[in-house]
Amino acid sequence: MTYDLLVAGGGPAGVAGALTAALAGLRVALVDSGQRLGGQYFRHTAADETGPGAKPDLARFLRQARALEARADVLLRHQAWNVSREPDGDLVLRCVTRNGDGERVAELRGRRLLIATGAHDRPLPFPGWDLPGVLTAGGAQALLKGSGVVAGRRVVVSGTGPFLLPVAAGLAAAGARVLGVHEANGGLGLARHPLHALSKAGEAAGYAAALARHRVPYRTRQAVVAAHGDREVEAVTLARLDAAWNVLATRVVECDTVAVGYGFVPQIELGTQLGCATRHDADGSPVLAVDAALRTSVPGVWAAGEPTGVAGWRPAETEGRVAGYAIAADAGRPATAGPDGVPAVLARRRERGRAFGAALQRAYPVMPGWRTWLRDDTLVCRCEEVPLARVREAQALGATGARAVKLLARPGMGWCQGRICGYAVSCLAGEPPQPPRRPIAQPVTLGALAELTTDQDESTARRPSGGLP
Repeated sequence: MTYDLLVAGGGPAGVAGALTAALAGLRVALVDSGQRLGGQYFRHTAADETGPGAKPDLARFLRQARALEARADVLLRHQAWNVSREPDGDLVLRCVTRNGDGERVAELRGRRLLIATGAHDRPLPFPGWDLPGVLTAGGAQALLKGSGVVAGRRVVVSGTGPFLLPVAAGLAAAGARVLGVHEANGGLGLARHPLHALSKAGEAAGYAAALARHRVPYRTRQAVVAAHGDREVEAVTLARLDAAWNVLATRVVECDTVAVGYGFVPQIELGTQLGCATRHDADGSPVLAVDAALRTSVPGVWAAGEPTGVAGWRPAETEGRVAGYAIAADAGRPATAGPDGVPAVLARRRERGRAFGAALQRAYPVMPGWRTWLRDDTLVCRCEEVPLARVREAQALGATGARAVKLLARPGMGWCQGRICGYAVSCLAGEPPQPPRRPIAQPVTLGALAELTTDQDESTARRPSGGLP
């Protein structure tokens, strides 16, 4: 079957885009690597789908998810790793499916593609960050929301950005003793942008009340700069920082878990595989360049949510709907008479969401002083066990950019292919992060690739001689 639309990603943007297009009458297939729709923000357990206690935002999303499942093909546990355009113009999305029977490759064909693949945590290296017990903030939240697992008993939350608040509040409510939330930047945050701050005042007040209820201190200009322990985290060094994140004073706090987060990295690999143009977002992250209708520079390809810039789940959902309307219009089934088939109210809401995302990134920047936290033996790339000293050796040999450092010292050549260390290596090399150029967007086994090659060989062998390919 050739679908009118393929959607990669089952979070707020992907579900909103797929549902909008399906309601307009398009044949839609959505793929997501999770067991349930929701993405990172609406990650939930099976009990949340049937129990009466779902929060209003989640309950609303679940209604949308059920409506989509009734109107489109929703393929869960399908991890998209490659996309290409066929000679006839169709797009082929390749996925790995994992279940109790092992791993298989699936191919989906469609006339259009919506990239709504979200983002992943952006960590920063520090001495001891490779110890068991050091998690990203998103990882700690994913364990809690998706499996009901509390990451630790005595937890320190550190990094920058408002995402630290729900992580700490959730862990505290689940029974962990959260020893503190340590914000590396100052206390003003979005207060420098009063219009955007007002829109989040109620949400921030709710988190502040939750932290106060559990007696969790919130401290600014502080961060975890080292973790200590023989086999796992036993303590951390907390530092008081200046505005550039240079260390002014330190103290040691005993704990068994550290949750750290310094923003997010948009996942744009599927777009760059197709040659979509990119731009640098307000925080320097490469994102997919789109127009007002969320079209990328490649015909037939749209993007919504974090791949166009991190702004939160509400702007992501709005962008999904905008893309869905635009895609329906492109397919000759416009639902409204607005430009590109997009309702004017949604277009305005999307502009406000983008402005909020940019303000958020400017309010919580990553400052260069974090590099002073490192020692020569600090691992920069955990997959390949590359310490800072080897990165500096590569630079002494003449490496002038992240790619040259990678070729000489191997950071980014391991299992994660630079998703975890790429930002840090770029900063250490003195250049902004570059768009990923990977033919494989997500880890896939050689066995799955072999299966794909075998299937293609068999398909070629079955073609009649003398006919068209």
